[in-house]
Amino acid sequence: MRNHEKEPRKRLGSLIPVFLFCCCVVFPALADDSQDEGQNLYTRKGADTCLKCHDEDYKYPIFPIFYNKHGNRNDPRSPMAQLQCESCHGPGRAHATEPKVGYERAPIISFGRNASTSKQQQNGQCLQCHNDYGRQNWVGSAHERQDMLCVDCHKLHERHDPILQVTQQSEFCYACHKKQRAEFARTSVHPVRYEKMECTQCHNPHGAVTDAMLKTNTKNDTCYRCHAEKRGPYLWTHAPVAEDCGLCHEHHGSIHTPLLKKRAPLLCQQCHTSGHASGVRDGSGVTSQSAFVLAKGCLNCHSQVHGSNHPSGVKLMR
Repeated sequence: MRNHEKEPRKRLGSLIPVFLFCCCVVFPALADDSQDEGQNLYTRKGADTCLKCHDEDYKYPIFPIFYNKHGNRNDPRSPMAQLQCESCHGPGRAHATEPKVGYERAPIISFGRNASTSKQQQNGQCLQCHNDYGRQNWVGSAHERQDMLCVDCHKLHERHDPILQVTQQSEFCYACHKKQRAEFARTSVHPVRYEKMECTQCHNPHGAVTDAMLKTNTKNDTCYRCHAEKRGPYLWTHAPVAEDCGLCHEHHGSIHTPLLKKRAPLLCQQCHTSGHASGVRDGSGVTSQSAFVLAKGCLNCHSQVHGSNHPSGVKLMR
């Protein structure tokens, strides 16, 4: 009897470690799973988990991102140095889990016009990092009010974002700004179509408090960034020059050189309509047979049209 009594005790003793293991490991794990149910969780292996499906055969190219700033793990500001793919696309453990038969795969934050993620959330993901001075006016800007997405212009998985390339940027802008496309096709233009200038050299597409989303406070300041010789100050200043370059010049392109709104002397005679010996030229004929008027016009004499520092340059002639 004593041997028979000891045998159940031995069995019970061998079950104690198993019971303790379940209490310490299995049951807490089950408790965690039940606690995490319905919550968004990140994957345990990050990008390695994503690349099992999103490989080189996936319909959207993924691997070029490792050649641009977003995929640089050595830069602590980069998404790949933080939560990797999930820095932008959100927690993806549920998405990476194979769904049950008859169920769809759990969604993640996706980007694009046809994505299920809302416009606000898509742009919000970008603005988490890109909230510096150049983008602080995005909310309420013209592009934001038109419900534009960051990915409408930017291609984040490309090795080089096309819109940041001087050879391709204008085509993105022309998709909406068709009037400007026509203006840049004129005879006298800023060299955008010659790939020597970008739209973003003058405009801030992410929003600005200035007219036409200019990067500077005024139109003149924008022009002076390249045409510094026109800034002055002059001893004798042509009034329209100090007021607004756009009074005489077209900003994008014109059929009159150099980007003039009208040819001289018609342009000059919008303001200077009387008191000159040459008379008025209105298209019906010239009241004076002056060789200067018949040849080049006002600029034959008033060559310093922007301003003059000559003591005798009050008439902008020298």
